Amino acid sequence: MIKIICPGKIKEQYLRDAINDYAKRISKYHKIEIIELEDSSVDEEGERILKQIDNKDYVITLEINGNKITSEEFADKIDKIFITNSKICFVIGGSYGLSREVKERSNYSLSFSSLTFPHQLFRVILLEQIYRAFKILNNETYHK
Repeated sequence: MIKIICPGKIKEQYLRDAINDYAKRISKYHKIEIIELEDSSVDEEGERILKQIDNKDYVITLEINGNKITSEEFADKIDKIFITNSKICFVIGGSYGLSREVKERSNYSLSFSSLTFPHQLFRVILLEQIYRAFKILNNETYHK
């Protein structure tokens, strides 16, 4: 199972459409759950995030200073995690980032870029990369 924990509600219909489309595509490969949390302070968000994480979850935090990898390496990482873990939990920080406690709980810190993205848009980017990873792992056309 893939779980994505993220702050805030998506207000823009075009982003909700993209999120729903990629979630549907991913669901052909793995069960996926998107958990939206209320926007709040970093510490309050951190507490809410940690309540959504199970002890056995493999947690990947999305951080600007995280590891930078290619799409192929990302696919390989997902494949290897699922060998020993049944759940991967991706955590997207809010406007002020992630709390120290969430970062400490993280098994792997990942960065998609040194650029800063709005967390609503980043949700689409993350889902697209997860979908791309499954296409790569299954040797299906999509990835270029």
